[in-house]
Amino acid sequence: MTRAAPPGLTGEPATLAIERRVEAGRALLVPRGELVQGCAETLAEALAALPADVDRVDLDMRHVVFMDTAGLRFLDQLGGYSHRQAVPVTATNWHGQPLRVLALAGLDTTDPLRTTAHRPRSESESESEPPGTAGASAERLHVLQQEVTQLRRAIASRPVIDQARGVLMALHACTSDEAWHILREASQLSNTKLHTVAAAVTASTEGDGPPPPAEVRRALRTALSRLGR
Repeated sequence: MTRAAPPGLTGEPATLAIERRVEAGRALLVPRGELVQGCAETLAEALAALPADVDRVDLDMRHVVFMDTAGLRFLDQLGGYSHRQAVPVTATNWHGQPLRVLALAGLDTTDPLRTTAHRPRSESESESEPPGTAGASAERLHVLQQEVTQLRRAIASRPVIDQARGVLMALHACTSDEAWHILREASQLSNTKLHTVAAAVTASTEGDGPPPPAEVRRALRTALSRLGR
């Protein structure tokens, strides 16, 4: 099995690698990582490396952990390859957040290429029409972009929120769920973003760390008192 993964522009590891195996005319591609900016280029390299006599291409997507709207271009590219090469292409075994993106985009969550699998194009079809997202409305894609942005922020903030929950559990003998409610209520009461509250709680436990801002401290005291802490 070989791997296609162009290096990042900044020298950092690429966010997507594609392993490929060809046997008896069937190509199996296994993407690993994220379908974000640059994923279409990685896919193009993997497809270009396939033998000319391949008569089927299957993608196992189980190792794709995140997808934004660049993933829709990834699917468009697969659909275009299927049409140009006159071979069936499948993309199955989606899960987690990418599965949610497919559902929001109105695509088949079992195999989003099912409706764009190799078939003769009618004369009425536009050559420029993207095969993977032609039926998705602009409004739906706008909602999708907003959702994946929010998910990105949630993923980025998760570690500090988990740390803050641990701090509260240790200091106030509360459960993980209670710590979560304390953070959330303090965020609401102080009109402060949850990530900011969590960062303040975590920083305050460091040797020379500053205490949380006054409004956050008041909100935390209120939330703790409601739990009898």
